[in-house]
Amino acid sequence: MAGIMYGIGVGPGDPELMTIKAAKRIRELNVIAIPHSDKEQCTAYQIARQAVPEIEDKRCLSLPMPMTKDQKILEESHEKAAEMVMECLERGENVGFITLGDVSIYSTFTYLTRRLEAEGYEFRLESGIPSFCAVAARLQIPLVTGAEELHIIPASYQISDALKLPGVKVLMKAGRQMKAVKEEVRKNGLEALMVENCGMPEERVYRSLEEIPDTAGYYSLLIVR
Repeated sequence: MAGIMYGIGVGPGDPELMTIKAAKRIRELNVIAIPHSDKEQCTAYQIARQAVPEIEDKRCLSLPMPMTKDQKILEESHEKAAEMVMECLERGENVGFITLGDVSIYSTFTYLTRRLEAEGYEFRLESGIPSFCAVAARLQIPLVTGAEELHIIPASYQISDALKLPGVKVLMKAGRQMKAVKEEVRKNGLEALMVENCGMPEERVYRSLEEIPDTAGYYSLLIVR
């Protein structure tokens, strides 16, 4: 029988926020896939290793996922990754793909599942704590209350219309677009809090729009009201 592909969310950064189920699943598997060419540089792997040292004994399957909006490059990398996974599944090996946060939120695992499902392979999702929940906890604030709406927005794309939505806006992965994002937030008369690298050694907390720098790391998340 063919193996099963598992998508495993390892949480936002603090290894103590990995779920018991994620740790258990990693211990059970022989093959761990990562969205990177080098496990030493893979953030998800480094988080998981702190919580589950046994991961070092697993075979690591590197599936580089380039950070680009070039559809041709993305399609080629996703296709190659899917082929490598299917080779393992055909040998009856179960594979666990580890990813930051929750596996259902802007995860590269989604691109694999589309291809695996089309070829008739089985996959399962193991949820993890999403970054915006961890950020709200770090800031010691409620994310939403009462009838407030919550909007999750990828900030590397156009956000001007999204900022006009009612309720609370979570801007994910603002990073290189930070200066433009700040200008849009200010233009709409809104206020923002931000945590960069939440739960990681390089964590930085910013409690006002004025404190937020014009450049920030990839794992920067804003809560906008």
